[in-house]
Amino acid sequence: MCGIVGILSNKEVTPTILDVLKKLEYRGYDSAGIATIYNNNIKRQRAKGKIENLIKLINQNDLPGKIGIGHTRWATHGIPSEDNAHPHHVGSVVGVHNGIIENFREIKEELSQKGYKFYSETDTEVIIQLCSYFNKQGLNNKDAFLKTIKRLEGAFAICLMFKDDEKKLYVTKRSAPLVIGYGESDIYVGSDAVSLTNLINKVIFLDEDDVAIISQKETEIYNRIGQKIKRKKKSVEFNNEVINKGNFQHFMLKEIYEQPEVFTYATSSFINFKQQKIDMIHKFNEFDHINRIILVACGTAFYACSVAKYWFEKYVKVPVEIDVASEFRYRDNSFGKNEYAIFVSQSGETADTLAALRKVKGKVKKIISIVNVIESSIARESDFILPIKAGPEIGVASTKAFTAQLAVLACLTIYFSNRRGLLSKKENSELIDSLVSTPRIMSKILSKTESYKGFAKKLMKSKNALFLGRGILYPLALEAALKLKEISYIHAEGYPSGELKHGPIALVDENMPVICFAPYNDLFEKTISNVEEVLARNGNVLLITDEKGYCSLSSHEFPIIKLPKFSNFIEPIIYAIPSQLIAYYTALFKGTDIDQPRNLAKSVTVE
Repeated sequence: MCGIVGILSNKEVTPTILDVLKKLEYRGYDSAGIATIYNNNIKRQRAKGKIENLIKLINQNDLPGKIGIGHTRWATHGIPSEDNAHPHHVGSVVGVHNGIIENFREIKEELSQKGYKFYSETDTEVIIQLCSYFNKQGLNNKDAFLKTIKRLEGAFAICLMFKDDEKKLYVTKRSAPLVIGYGESDIYVGSDAVSLTNLINKVIFLDEDDVAIISQKETEIYNRIGQKIKRKKKSVEFNNEVINKGNFQHFMLKEIYEQPEVFTYATSSFINFKQQKIDMIHKFNEFDHINRIILVACGTAFYACSVAKYWFEKYVKVPVEIDVASEFRYRDNSFGKNEYAIFVSQSGETADTLAALRKVKGKVKKIISIVNVIESSIARESDFILPIKAGPEIGVASTKAFTAQLAVLACLTIYFSNRRGLLSKKENSELIDSLVSTPRIMSKILSKTESYKGFAKKLMKSKNALFLGRGILYPLALEAALKLKEISYIHAEGYPSGELKHGPIALVDENMPVICFAPYNDLFEKTISNVEEVLARNGNVLLITDEKGYCSLSSHEFPIIKLPKFSNFIEPIIYAIPSQLIAYYTALFKGTDIDQPRNLAKSVTVE
């Protein structure tokens, strides 16, 4: 979602703010802006569209100053436009905001009745107008800021400046990410630590409703009840290579090719090779009495949970409920003390997932989070954290984070199953061996991409597509359809193969591509029957199967992509690679913006 940066420095800040805004592009945005304070005056430039448009404006009208804030906006209230772009400026106050102010209409009406005029359609402007109002009532900057925050309802990260104070930044957060970073001499505020790489060596992660007043001399932090407190500075280390595209055309392609290595990182933390077992959660007792596992996530992470449901029910023998976080948080659920809740999120800041976690807190036995950012809000509020160790994922469409989530969920499956005494020594070894073999199989697939390019050149001409999968491959059909939609803008749907006759087959004709995942398992023949039904209606089929599946089809009149031999346990992990390659090359040939697809954001920090 929106990206925030603030800088206090001994040198001009605009060039550095622009560099950070470029790093925040991956979060998704439709406008950008910068404000500085110079000689007790607020200087500001805003532009609709890409950051390049903002740079052109700044080249024409420089923004001097050693304190400044910047913002990339993803529209919530009001269309993408210069007027709606941040920073917003009223009187002596200028600020940026990520999130949604739920009571903005009420505050706007109050201020309008007092004669205040609004210049944008955003909820953010209400924050700035309200703070300016309190300022004009005689409150100093700190008290005006604190009184403003007390009026706000919703989720937000806020960074303000006051024109009569070139030495301080005023920040706060509630259910939205915001960090304070420290370099050699400069101080930074950012939506995430990754965007501040190369600039900082220590960071403070603010807690919920923390308020920080930042100067070069000190960082004053107050908790939600106004007590002055200290938050620990933590050292940060970054591998700068992971946020560069290297020789790849897009971040997404780079991240697809990183998956063999990332999968190894994700699993090696948990696999005890010497004892051939999974070690995951210390002090994890009484799992044999668990009555239910609840899995909650959004988007691609939800499909990872959908895969895990099959694994847990097959190997752990425990009932599993999966839910989209935005639905789960508003349902009338009942919880039991002998239940575990697992929340999956790449960023660890997904607003709906975080709200769902808070809903179950204290009502279930334990909360486990599977995240890529171990200092994230979801991680900090969980009983156990299982990191996926995927490194920064810059492409908006998730690839390596998805397979890393599956890696951790697969390890958790084996761990739970062993805790319940359900796996023999041989079965345990076979499952672990299959995980160890996964990176090699991924690399084999990634070394031969011509078939995917050839199919993508045909698929790019289509307006619709169907993906089919049975059993544990059904979630992969959903994920493959999502990937194609996200970056190529082709309408696609995923279905269980057995549901074809219950509606979707009405769409099948010579113009409908049908991509079918068909591993050679106990459901293979049923899947091939579904393929025959599509062919009987002149459907355009692509079958993706393994060596056994390929050899069993002595004759066929449709294209087949043959995958290497692998264990049934890792089918959903392996089939993720073809899904990603089909989507990537289709989007590439269409010429869409692959890393920053329209209307999408990397980290969804609002409802």
